Amino acid sequence: MKLNFKNTDAYIYLCAFAALIATFWLISLTEIMLSKSYTNHIITTILYKFTNDFWACIVIGIILFPVYLLIHIALKKRASIVLKILLVLLILGQFSLVKYSITTMLNLGADILGYSFDDAFSTVAVSESISITYFLPFIIFPLIFFILFKLFKTRLSGKSLKGFSLIVIILFGSIKLIFSNTSETKNKNKMLFFVSDILEFKSEQRKLSAYNFSERKDYPLLKPYKKSQDVLSPFFNSKDEKPNIVVIVVEGLGSEFVNNDIYSGFTPYIDSIIPQSLNWDNFVSTTGRSFGILPSLFGSLPYGEKGFLEISNTPSHTSLISVLKANGYQTNYYSGGPSSFDRKINFLEYNGIDNLIDENKYGPGYIKTASNDGGFSWGYPDKEIFNKALSSLKIEKQPRLDIVMTLSSHEPFEYPDKESYMAQVDKKLEKLEKPESTKNKISSHKDIFGCLLYTDNAIKGFMNAYAKRPDYDNTIFIITGDHRLIPIEQKDKLCRFHVPFLIYSPLLKKPESFKSVSSHWDVTPSILNFLINNHKFKPLQQTAWMGKGLDTTRHFRNKNKIPLMRYKGSLNDFIYDDYFYSGGELFKINENFGTYKVKEEAIIKAISDSLAKFKKMNAYVTQENRIFPDSLNIYVTPKTKFSKEQLTEIKTYSKGKTFDELLFMARDLAHKKQYDVACLLCDYILNEFPNYTDARVLKGRTLAWEQDYKASESALLNAIKRSPYYDDSYLAILDMYWWSGQEKKSPNIYSQAINNEVINPEISFKMAKAFSRLKDRVRANKLMDSLTKLYADNSEYKKFKRSLK
Repeated sequence: MKLNFKNTDAYIYLCAFAALIATFWLISLTEIMLSKSYTNHIITTILYKFTNDFWACIVIGIILFPVYLLIHIALKKRASIVLKILLVLLILGQFSLVKYSITTMLNLGADILGYSFDDAFSTVAVSESISITYFLPFIIFPLIFFILFKLFKTRLSGKSLKGFSLIVIILFGSIKLIFSNTSETKNKNKMLFFVSDILEFKSEQRKLSAYNFSERKDYPLLKPYKKSQDVLSPFFNSKDEKPNIVVIVVEGLGSEFVNNDIYSGFTPYIDSIIPQSLNWDNFVSTTGRSFGILPSLFGSLPYGEKGFLEISNTPSHTSLISVLKANGYQTNYYSGGPSSFDRKINFLEYNGIDNLIDENKYGPGYIKTASNDGGFSWGYPDKEIFNKALSSLKIEKQPRLDIVMTLSSHEPFEYPDKESYMAQVDKKLEKLEKPESTKNKISSHKDIFGCLLYTDNAIKGFMNAYAKRPDYDNTIFIITGDHRLIPIEQKDKLCRFHVPFLIYSPLLKKPESFKSVSSHWDVTPSILNFLINNHKFKPLQQTAWMGKGLDTTRHFRNKNKIPLMRYKGSLNDFIYDDYFYSGGELFKINENFGTYKVKEEAIIKAISDSLAKFKKMNAYVTQENRIFPDSLNIYVTPKTKFSKEQLTEIKTYSKGKTFDELLFMARDLAHKKQYDVACLLCDYILNEFPNYTDARVLKGRTLAWEQDYKASESALLNAIKRSPYYDDSYLAILDMYWWSGQEKKSPNIYSQAINNEVINPEISFKMAKAFSRLKDRVRANKLMDSLTKLYADNSEYKKFKRSLK
């Protein structure tokens, strides 16, 4: 096929990209106007963004030109239409990425690969209020592009377009060369960042997968326990009884919001107990999002590729949860949201958590956070979480490890009495002695600072109530943040990881403050060392912690090398001595945990080598299950493992299917009496989502149809335990008891449903029929009287009621 490409076609191509550049510039202006982060140096910000948008479009233009030529060969006159469609898609993509950045104050990149569709949908759904106006920019910007394209094509001659292009290239080329700030992440073109970050991640992936680990059989993290040091005992008065440990993880609580820091004043209760606690001023979270808090804080574990929780075949490991459980502790986890998000439940269940309370277990009397316009809510607000914890903590079951994760201080920052707390922010602002620029930032984020007041008040209520309990005097409280919250502008790249960490307890001899650097990796080693040295524990022969233990030096120092995962898959940040390395840039850390940029090539080389070494070790231990030997791991029960034959069969059904679609397929197979395959698919789903109650109920029903009633009962009771307010679990087990002749057990199940206020008339109807078969017509009639009164038009209920006479 002959190429007939004329100057006119090249002119159209240039006009199209001139329109694309102008549209990208308008999108950047919109971003600056809508974002609260560009309050200073607006002119230079516009210049930097325009420069990056321009060069992004040049790169796109160069890449797309051969594609345009091929389209021109195939479609000739329609080539310009296809080109415009491609560019409109780029515009829609660019604006979508800008929307994400405005909401999260992060550029979206390779982290998108670390989230399941459900998790990604939840994150977006809760952060955005969907309305007609939400979609308007997605119509307006393409229209602007078409108008500009037509304008350039009719008003600009070829010569003027070339001349203008040359001037702009020289101008923006000079800016790019002279001003290094143009390369800062926040100024980068969102589309180019998105693509380049994913390509960089994939390149790193290929590099790590190229390592040949077949000859290695060692456990590089494994070391004898005797090498560990107990640094906490000097600060505590110990009793004979093992102490309770209560860990409160506050969503988004960065150090800037407490203890007289930049944005402090809105956590008065936490601020009041810091002087009475062991407090680490320079403490870091190992990840920039919540996905890392459980494995880091409770397991001192490496990351894997996209965070430890994302490893589908969980490597053998120990944790504070599993070791304490093996030594007589009851272990409890309390959250107001879905424990399946970020696969937290997989980690907790692997480590044998005794009692897991998430949004499925609140029931009547607890009020969920208001849903957004799309009908999505993260779950229960913080005061409800603490109330649930207080009502569930049994004094007779001691010692305990209680983990409470708050939720409210997360986008979209919805919480009870919101207007009242925001009004309190205004009152506090009048009295706070802070610079006007800081006050303005607080004022523009009143919903967030009101939320901090709300969460702080919820913690205060919990602690005051706990202080009245008889077990208070023998309890150690730990309070920390999972990472610094996102929407408020960050002073530097390090502050995302800078979080408070304090230990508060009536057992403390005296309070103390430490300037030395520690991380969440150091907590489990130190807590276990303290407990083992002061109480009767089963011997801990070997450990495989990433951390060395908390540093209790009072002056500023860092003896650790701490790689940090900013988001899933991004291992490009590193704390090394008193340096911070981030994305190729080097910063010095001062004693107040501020940073300033430096250029020291020898240090950069040392850090790069150290980071590369860590990445290789991290890949090896997580891919090859070489963290802690299975043979030594007496603390955990591994999850279901499938044979090669089973995995092959699973793959034939699951390929290209979502888990919901797979469940429907399993249901069809069960109805076709292919019970083994149906149960296998249910196990596969439950391995990934242990709290997928419909899958557990289907497995229970399938086992009942197969007449394996013992296994069916176990599965269905487990479903009720996990989701005590879900009606289908009760319906299924009542059916199973009927089929298996175990109806004497039905009244107990029915009582549970009534106590949990599970409202479904079919449960009462099934129970009435069970009473009838048990020859208890009095109770059968009583239930049917209630049902026929409420549902007078139900012919089935009336028919059965007549049969009881």
